[in-house]
Amino acid sequence: MTEKDFIFRNNSTSLGAGKVKWKAPSNIALVKYWGKKAGQIPANPSISFTLDACSTTTTLGFVPRNTPSDEFSFDLWFEGKPMEGFKPKIETFFKRIEPFLPFLKAYHFTIETSNSFPHSSGIASSASGFAALALCLMDVEKLLNAETTEAYLKKKASFIARLGSGSAARSIEGDLVHWGSHDGTIGSSDLFGIKYPYEVHGNFKNYHDTILLVDKGQKQVSSTVGHELMHDHPFAARRFDQAHENLSKLKSVFKNGNLTEFINIVESEALTLHAMMMTSQRYFILMKPDTLEIINKIWAFREASGTHVCFTLDAGANVHVLYPEEEKEEVYQFIQNELVAYCENGQYICDRIGFGAKKM
Repeated sequence: MTEKDFIFRNNSTSLGAGKVKWKAPSNIALVKYWGKKAGQIPANPSISFTLDACSTTTTLGFVPRNTPSDEFSFDLWFEGKPMEGFKPKIETFFKRIEPFLPFLKAYHFTIETSNSFPHSSGIASSASGFAALALCLMDVEKLLNAETTEAYLKKKASFIARLGSGSAARSIEGDLVHWGSHDGTIGSSDLFGIKYPYEVHGNFKNYHDTILLVDKGQKQVSSTVGHELMHDHPFAARRFDQAHENLSKLKSVFKNGNLTEFINIVESEALTLHAMMMTSQRYFILMKPDTLEIINKIWAFREASGTHVCFTLDAGANVHVLYPEEEKEEVYQFIQNELVAYCENGQYICDRIGFGAKKM
């Protein structure tokens, strides 16, 4: 599909006031997306576990406007309070998606959003937030065009969500989502995420992700800036090739259930992401000393216990501890005994693989 396939052309139906509501999950990338081209196009493909507990719920109210306007009209509420500081991001988002949703200026929108995780928990809400909003907007499109299918709604929602936050393209479907063009993945596209189309071994069903909140403060370098720094990065080309190679390797890993190789790829991807940050111009470090302490503890425990616990990192200091269902009791005890001490205020979130967004 191309961008032209997502242009809304049938606007003959008019709507009165109404309200729609969606819940969308966050996700954690296994093969990382870092670096992008114009139009929120990823410089390399990625794949992620869709999460379950970490999610955003958004209610979108809409009322027809009496007179035409060249301006967007919306109110934004977060956790029951006005969120003026975030309105410029929504304004930018609306500008990007208006060619595909030309009815946006015909309505006044009330956006009410909340997260299932604490606002200052250190978990990025951009993926789940823009995914939930995109799904609400697509629900409005479906009301305007009854021929909109569920499959098209979700695909276009991923396409639109990407224009707010790249990783949001992976927060529509579940449980494994691929985003970015890759020769080895049928149906893959830079424009939207797809549900992973190949066989997945039972070892990867009900996988757990315990998120250790090492540092809840604001990052000194935003992900947006970090992506931009990949443009002139001396190692960027090799990194992008590596992502393609790791995706190809994961295809056989997911099929045969090889947890050891899964660990090798996932941990390497996490450390490579941060290596790119540390070797960019300007260079920066988002890991904290306690991040490294946790990683070393995980390595030592895995060797001693024979379990398949591993870690991955997002663009920050927090650690995602990944482990299979059958090892959950032993690994969770280890987390409580040895890792929680490194979390800010002892805070962590227990999550697991989820199966995509839900209409409420």
